[in-house]
Amino acid sequence: MAEYRIYADNAATTAVSDVAYNAMLPYFKESYGNPSATHSYGTDAKRAVEEARKTIADALGARVNEIFFTSGGTESDNWAIKSAVDLRGKKGKHIITTEIEHNAVYKTVKQLEKDGYDATFLSVDKHGQVTAEQLEAAIRPDTTLITIMMANNEIGTIQPITALYMVAKKHGILFHTDAIQAVGHIPVDVCELGIDMLSVSSHKFHGPKGVGILYVNLKTVLPPLLIGGGQEKGRRSGTSNVPGIVGMAAALKDAAAHMDENERIIMRLRDRLITEILKIPGALLTGHPVHRLPGLASFVFEGIEGEPLVAALNEAGICASSGSACSAESGEPSRMMKAIGIAGSHKTAPLRLSLCRYNTVQEIDSIISVLPEALKKAAAYKVVAQNIDLDDY
Repeated sequence: MAEYRIYADNAATTAVSDVAYNAMLPYFKESYGNPSATHSYGTDAKRAVEEARKTIADALGARVNEIFFTSGGTESDNWAIKSAVDLRGKKGKHIITTEIEHNAVYKTVKQLEKDGYDATFLSVDKHGQVTAEQLEAAIRPDTTLITIMMANNEIGTIQPITALYMVAKKHGILFHTDAIQAVGHIPVDVCELGIDMLSVSSHKFHGPKGVGILYVNLKTVLPPLLIGGGQEKGRRSGTSNVPGIVGMAAALKDAAAHMDENERIIMRLRDRLITEILKIPGALLTGHPVHRLPGLASFVFEGIEGEPLVAALNEAGICASSGSACSAESGEPSRMMKAIGIAGSHKTAPLRLSLCRYNTVQEIDSIISVLPEALKKAAAYKVVAQNIDLDDY
C-alpha cells in the first residue's frame, strides 16, 4: 500500500471542513443541552438549531419553516415518498420515478409496489437523462407522486428538474427530488425550482455524517414518518442532533459562499482527468458530457471489471469507487449500466472518480499516471478468475 493516499471518492462522502468542525465543537461538551428542554442549556441549544435552520433556508432560497432536519438523505427520501403517497392516497396509487434513482428512492418505490402501489420507472437516454415529454406521457389520472433525482450519484448527470416539475405542476401532482449529490456543488434554489420536496445530506458537502434535510413547500402539509416527542413542529420526532445540524449549516453556508470559485477549480481538475483518461484505448466516459456534476467523472474500460480496478488503484494509494457491476448471484450488469445501454464488451462496473476543492493538480496527474498499470492488474485479475477451477474449493 502506498504511504500517501489520494482521495477521489467524494461522491461517497467528504471530509468535514474546518468551518463545520469548529462550529460543531462547542455543542459536544459545552452547550450540550437538549433543545426540547426549557432551562438555559436547552434554550442555548434550541437557539443554535434555529439559527442553523435560518442559515440553511437562506442557502436554499427557502422559508425557515420549510426546513426539517433528519438523520440523512435516506430518511429524507423515505419520508418524502412514503408520506406523500399517504397524503394523496385518495387521488390514486400511481408513482413515477426513473430507472437510475439511488436505492433510497428506488427500493422505497419497489416496496410500495409490494404494498399495492403501481410505479412507472422512466427509461433514460445514453447520457442518463429523462425528458419532460417522457414524463408527460407517463402521467395518469391516478398519479399521486413524481420523484426524480437532481443529479446522479454514479455518472453525475444532472436532470432538467425545472422542466420536469412544470409537467407535474400542470397536473397538480406532488414532485420530489433527491438533491443529495447536487446541493453544495451546483446552485439549488427551491423558490426558482418551484418543487414540493427536496432531500439533502450533510456529508456530501463537507458537513458531518448522520444529519440531513427535507425541504417541504409550505403548500404541502406532509404527514410525519417518525412518531414520538413531536420535535420539528410535530413533523419529525427525535432528539435534535445539535452538533450535526450546526455543522451542516456551517458547511452549506461555506459551500454556497465559494461555489463559483470551487466549481471552476474542480471542473478544471475533472476535465483534465476526462481528457487524459479517454486517451486510453477502450475507455468510455459515462454520463452527460455537459450537464454533469462539476467533480464527478465516471468511466468504463473495455474488458475490465470495476472492483478489481478499484482494488488495484487502492494498492497504489488512490481511493476511488465503482458502482455495483453485478449482483453476486445473477452476474447481470448494474441497473445503471443497463439503463444507459452499456453492455457487451463494456459489461462492467464504472470507475467513479469524484473530486472536491481539496484535490490538487498533482493528485490528478498521479491518478492519470497510475491508472494504466492499475488497468493491467485488473485485466490480469480477470484472467486468473476465469481460470479458477471451483472444484478445488
